[in-house]
Amino acid sequence: MPKVRSLLTTALLTGTALGAAVPAPARAQARDCAPRATVPGAQKQVAACLSDLTTAGTAASGHTVPADWAGLQSTATKNPAHVPGVQIDGYFPDTSTSNTNNGWNHDAQFVIRLPEHWTGGLVVAGSPGNRRQYANDFTISDWALAKGYAYAATDKGNSGTEFYQDGKRPGDAMVEWNDRLTQLTRAAKKTVARHYGRSPRRTYAAGISNGGYLVRWQLENHPELYDGGIDAEGTLWRTDGPNLFTYLPSILRAYPSYAATGDPSAHKALLDAGLAPGSEFLWPFHDQVYWNLTQTIYRKEFDPSYTGDEADYDYAARPRSVHEAVARVALTGRIRKPLITLQGTYDSLLPIGTDSDVYAKMVRARGSALYRYYRVEAANHVDGLYDTYPDRLRPLLPCMRSAFTALESWTTRHQSPPGSATLPRPATGDLVNTCSLEASS
Repeated sequence: MPKVRSLLTTALLTGTALGAAVPAPARAQARDCAPRATVPGAQKQVAACLSDLTTAGTAASGHTVPADWAGLQSTATKNPAHVPGVQIDGYFPDTSTSNTNNGWNHDAQFVIRLPEHWTGGLVVAGSPGNRRQYANDFTISDWALAKGYAYAATDKGNSGTEFYQDGKRPGDAMVEWNDRLTQLTRAAKKTVARHYGRSPRRTYAAGISNGGYLVRWQLENHPELYDGGIDAEGTLWRTDGPNLFTYLPSILRAYPSYAATGDPSAHKALLDAGLAPGSEFLWPFHDQVYWNLTQTIYRKEFDPSYTGDEADYDYAARPRSVHEAVARVALTGRIRKPLITLQGTYDSLLPIGTDSDVYAKMVRARGSALYRYYRVEAANHVDGLYDTYPDRLRPLLPCMRSAFTALESWTTRHQSPPGSATLPRPATGDLVNTCSLEASS
């Protein structure tokens, strides 16, 4: 699968190939525009009136960076288009400079899209992996805009494989992720109100992977800003685990022996670490692209003093200061607005047994009735891999879109979504573009 590997390695987790400045001739295709609102708190903002705010239009006009969202969806995904409106690109004050989008070399970049035909809502998103502000354009923005929602997204204040260099003490870079989404949500709500002459009737948070983590954190800590959220395979951070550091080293230790000889004891160790039986065909790719890199960059964020091999990392034995750094971003399960979580059973980066299964138990332990959890059989962490294994996988995105529709009904018409369940992989039908939340389907 060399084609998929080259695409995903450069963009999916790391952000290392993410965009440079968009050529001026492309941006010149947009009409000059004076929006009816400015973004409060922004240090810089540039507005454009566009004939199409979706990726079908912005990829041509230069108002997105396709590398930001490369590989996050199947190539067979059908997306809406032809949504005219205003796009505002800009950034908030910040001291770091890893984001090269728009030629600005400035972090805390954001994008806000205001469709002409607004239906009264706002969707806010944080980027997955270590990507930048356009990362959700294909997966979330297009869908939201076509339904008449305004849309806003942030680069989280730092990006790329060296995001951990931002901040003065361990954990600072990830603390900023949460702060930046809060900042953008407040600013976007005011921008929407000024642009349309009234405040949004409903505001939803939506995100994938690290973006899903941000949704969880926002609904736990700033429920006043939202009416609900969609969390697709959000990263789980808990002070005492499970978290990335409690299973990735085990995988790194066991996989070489399993790959070399098929060692049954190593295979058992990989399953014990959380990897799902049946997902073995995905492990070589994750070994080459994800596991070591993920362990390394997040360990450098929370525990920069460690000098040993990543496979030997023992989180439980590390100093109290390391656990305190993780505690600054830890989740509690105390959501205070409706939340729908989805995760694939074949997720081999954030194993479902050490991630969303655990988070669901955390929420239920709080006695919350504001929660639904859908385990999506045979979905993995990135939908781009579906194109390589269409006979073994299914994309998560169509289930995320079905969940969004269910969340709308839940929060506006008090129609409860189907009960939490494991959704079996359909034997027939359009798996790329349809998904039922009913377990019997």
